Amino acid sequence: KVVGFCTVAGGATSHVAILARSMDIPATAGTEPRVLDLPDGMPVILDGSKGKLRLNPSPDEMEQVQQRIARIKAKRERDFSTKDEPAITTDGYRMEVVANIGSLADAQKMLEMGGEGVGLLRSEFVFMERTSAPTEDEQADLYSQIAETLGADRPLIIRTLDVGGDKPLPYLPIPHEENPFLGERGIRIGFDRPEILRTQLRAILRASKVGNVRVMFPMIARLDEFRMAKAMLEEEREKLGVAPIPVGIMVEIPATAAIADQFAKEADFFSVGTNDLTQYTLAMDRGHPKLAPYCDGLDPAVLTLIGVAARAANKHGKWCGICGGIGSDPQAVPLLIGLGIKELSVSIPTIPSIKAQIRELSYADCQRLADQAVQSDTAETVRGLYQVRED
Repeated sequence: KVVGFCTVAGGATSHVAILARSMDIPATAGTEPRVLDLPDGMPVILDGSKGKLRLNPSPDEMEQVQQRIARIKAKRERDFSTKDEPAITTDGYRMEVVANIGSLADAQKMLEMGGEGVGLLRSEFVFMERTSAPTEDEQADLYSQIAETLGADRPLIIRTLDVGGDKPLPYLPIPHEENPFLGERGIRIGFDRPEILRTQLRAILRASKVGNVRVMFPMIARLDEFRMAKAMLEEEREKLGVAPIPVGIMVEIPATAAIADQFAKEADFFSVGTNDLTQYTLAMDRGHPKLAPYCDGLDPAVLTLIGVAARAANKHGKWCGICGGIGSDPQAVPLLIGLGIKELSVSIPTIPSIKAQIRELSYADCQRLADQAVQSDTAETVRGLYQVRED
């Protein structure tokens, strides 16, 4: 059994780190290359919450860590016992805590952990580890199974295929690009290969007949892109003769946040993809071993853009959620609430603890913290504003 791992590449928001959190495995990324030369059997302390790897700890340090592990385990058990209670602050602010998933098994696990729905179905997992694109029937069957598992009341938000950049597909060749993160990614792939996008949209619409299904488009940067995607959805909907479904966008490009007020007039909801929003805002590759430690979603510039998106959504009677990594970060939770976020889509193992944390927070205090955060000068300063309890 893997109890933890560290890598010399990537960072806290790289895909391997995201997968580690979803599997509840402590991990650190972007560690110094010299760790590759450590001898087998050397004792280490791996602190995934702080991204630290301590070599040759003393007996006292080992004892302290064992005590900390025991405290964390006890808290997890208490949080799990209240997993089905709603996430409402002490002064009545209701938050929806849903999950990021990639499969039917994930949906089942989400329910076991007290999740209130799916805020992000990463549909690219349906397309991976195969030699050809999934058919409409294959996709519709999977989406319908997940929707049925959730039931009529819990939302299922399906993000359309989001590949390119760091997520290639062997049967979907993309010409070499000097900077793939600024090239064909997300919805741009769908426009370039419309048969793949239209097939997926039909499958999503078919699944909407059995559940509370919504669709979300990734990497939207311009209003005309969103209108084109919505037009394609509407064309396929009319052919199938099904009822309209809510349509949202990922806010993961600074340009989108900058004109969020305009998008909010036409979208039903926003979901902020903080991992990409952070790297695009700070112009730092989140997988770069030297830059990744500074690619922090709690940077004041990133929080400012999240606040812009949330205020725009609320102004137009819509809602704005978070589906990036900081949604699962206890230090970020009060700040996001204070910025006006209504939904947190988190990694499955963190659902009970995030819900328990919200029940101990005051919305008024969260607003004050958020105001301080956006006026801070660094992410490090922001992280010093709120300390997470482990017991």
